[in-house]
Parts: sequence; C-alpha cells; structure tokens
Amino acid sequence: MVDRMGREKACLITGTCIEGRPVEILIDETGTIAAIDEKISGSERSNAEVIIDGSGTLAMHTLANTHTHAAMSLLRGYADDMILQDWLGQKIWPLEACLTGEDVYWGTRLACIEMIRSGTTAFNDMYFFMEEAARAVDHAGIKAQLCYGFIDLNDHDKREHEIRATEALVTSIKGMQNPRIKPAVGPHAVYTVSPEGLAWLAAYSASEQIGIHVHLSETEQEVLDAQKNSGKRPPAILDQAGCLTDRTIAAHCCWLDQADCRLLAERGTTVSHNPASNMKLSVNRAMPYPWLVEAGVPVTLGTDGCASNNNLDLFEEMKIAALLQKFAQNNPTCLPAEEALSMATVTGTRALGFGSGLLVVGEPADIMLIDRMVPCNTPLHHQTSNMVYACNGGAVKTVLCNGRVVMQDGVIPGEEEVLNNASRAAADLVRRAADQAE
Repeated sequence: MVDRMGREKACLITGTCIEGRPVEILIDETGTIAAIDEKISGSERSNAEVIIDGSGTLAMHTLANTHTHAAMSLLRGYADDMILQDWLGQKIWPLEACLTGEDVYWGTRLACIEMIRSGTTAFNDMYFFMEEAARAVDHAGIKAQLCYGFIDLNDHDKREHEIRATEALVTSIKGMQNPRIKPAVGPHAVYTVSPEGLAWLAAYSASEQIGIHVHLSETEQEVLDAQKNSGKRPPAILDQAGCLTDRTIAAHCCWLDQADCRLLAERGTTVSHNPASNMKLSVNRAMPYPWLVEAGVPVTLGTDGCASNNNLDLFEEMKIAALLQKFAQNNPTCLPAEEALSMATVTGTRALGFGSGLLVVGEPADIMLIDRMVPCNTPLHHQTSNMVYACNGGAVKTVLCNGRVVMQDGVIPGEEEVLNNASRAAADLVRRAADQAE
C-alpha cells in the first residue's frame, strides 16, 4: 500500500478466507506477500501500518487478460451486429484513423477502471499511441505488457515507419523503469505484416528479450489466403520468420489444425482464448482447446477489445470459455471450472511474466477480495465453481496490485474524472470521424 506521501507501507488483510480457510495476509513494504496464516504473529503484525478488514470475503489471486485493445473501450457499443469485414471497413478502421494520443490515454484509463472493478490487474495490450497507454497504466497502478500494432501491408515506406514506432515505444517503456509495465512487439497478423516485417520483429524481440503479441488463425479466410499466397498455414509463416517463441502470445487461434497445435507446443508459444469476441464476430469455429491441451500448449484467456466483446470482465470470459468448449466438443467435462480459473490466473500471469499467479509467500501481492455475502456465492458448495459459473466481476470488493490498494470496498480513487473524460473523448472521436467522412 502507499500513503499520501507516496511511501510504500506494509499492510495486513484480516478476516478473509482462502479456499474456506480463515486467514490473515501480511504484505511487506515491497508489495510482496510476507505471510499467510490463520493468525499473523504479534511481531509480524506490528510491522503493518495499514489494516484492511476482509471480513466476509474470499481472497484470490487477481486475473490476467492476455489479449486486449484497451483504448477501444471508447468504441463500446459503437458498431454491433455486423459482418466482420463490414464492421472493420465501414466502422472501426475509419474511426481509428481519427484517434489521438489523448483518446488512447483516456480509453486506456477507462479500461483499467473496468478491469480493476472485475479483479484484473495484468493485461496484454496491442494498439496505437502506446506511450499514452503506458502513461495510463502507470497512473492506474496495475500491470501491462504493451506493444504497438505493427501493420506494414507489404509497403517498404510504411514498414520503416512501423519499425521506428516500435523502437520508440520500447525505448520509452524501458525508460520508465516501472516493473509493472513491459514492452513487447506487436505484429498484427500474417495478412497485414510482410515477411520482412515479421523477420525484423522476431529479431528485434530476441535482441531486446521482450514478448511478441500477435493475432493468429482467427478466421478461416485468413488460413485460406495464407495457403494460397505462400503455401503455408499462418503458424508456419510466423515460425519461418522466427515469431513463434516461448515469449509469444498468439490470440484467437480458432482455425488451428492438430499440426499447428503441435508446432505451437514445440516453440513454447502461449495461446489466448477470446471466446466472447470470436462468437460475437462469428468466426464459425471454437478454438480447438482439446488439441492444444493434448499438445501441451499453455492456454490463457483474453477479452479482445470492447468494440467486439463489449466488456473486459474475465469472470464472464471464464464462463463463456467453459460453456463454448463443452458445446463445441459435445462434452460437458471439457474445460472444467478449475482449468478455466487457472487459465485466467496462473497461466495468464505466468505468460505475462508477472509472477506465479498464486497466493503464496514470496509472490507479488496481486490480491482480490470477493464478497462472500452475495447471491452468486450463496450457497458456496464449491468456490471454484461459483467463481467460474455463478459470479461476475461485480462480486469483487477490494483489489491490490503489487500490494497497492487500487480499489477498496468498491471505491477507486479518481474514477469519476476518468469516466467523464472518457465519455468526452469518445464523443469527440465520433464527431471527428463524422466530419472527416463528409
């Protein structure tokens, strides 16, 4: 926790439970979990300058959202129920052409508020004006891996521009020296980035030892076009360029075949499952979860952007993921609640490099306190089942990130200012796009 002068302060959470066991949690001044016990000893207890009453709550590790376009929160509800290419060409791309850095700042701040409210404290983001996104994350107090969406469309001059933008972002984020914010490279997809661009991104990410965030095999058309143009499927194209690594997070992956899954496993690549967005945009196939698990691919959860989801609630995403896989596989045992929760906590947190995703001593204090006395948690036969199938983000009461309280008892400092400025930014963006279209 941090006091009004910005000093780190040790913190004690009392009265909460972990998996039905009453506990107290001590967090030291570095934001690390120092002790978890039924009763923290007097000597350790005396180190805590701040006490958080967790009575009537369940303590859990916070969630990690591995695929977002956070600033697209400004586009929430702007264009729904449309064919994918029409949605992009007629609505999303014209609006994005009018984006400013201020739009991205307030859109990302809005996204951070929404994620905090639903227990997410780490996310993986690809968009534009990402220096402003980094500033927003810094102010919000949570964690993110950020990349510039690299799109060169096989154009040499545009590729040089995208290279400079990528380098500038990485330099900017590293210069912040904020351990909560990491840079990555962001090849948009095999159909928007040239082989030369992919190869440069792979080499640059290796030299900088940073992550790679890419859209992969989202639609059947993407796969068919790749095979027609290169004779290879999208994962093979990325692999040839060096973009499939153990630092890579590939989003969507709905149209993988079994050989694709084995290739991802061999390279140590992580997949981000985005069921709500993919269902809403009708990509016509569920991500092949059983094949990925069988091959040994780490699978995480993402929401995608608010223009195609339309929220950032990973509790909701856990349920949709589990239900979609059961339906698609005609198997009610596919993707059980425990695996869905692990995707959103352990696997996602580890994929982003922000810890183990577990509430254990020595790990960052990324903690959410969930209200026990709400209908979705009554009765509480199986906590994990309730978290995945019954609750949504509204059950979250208090959230800590690296030991800092970013929401307490439902209150986020500065939330009203963010909502007002994000609303203004969204209205101004739509107005500018309409003026440009005339």
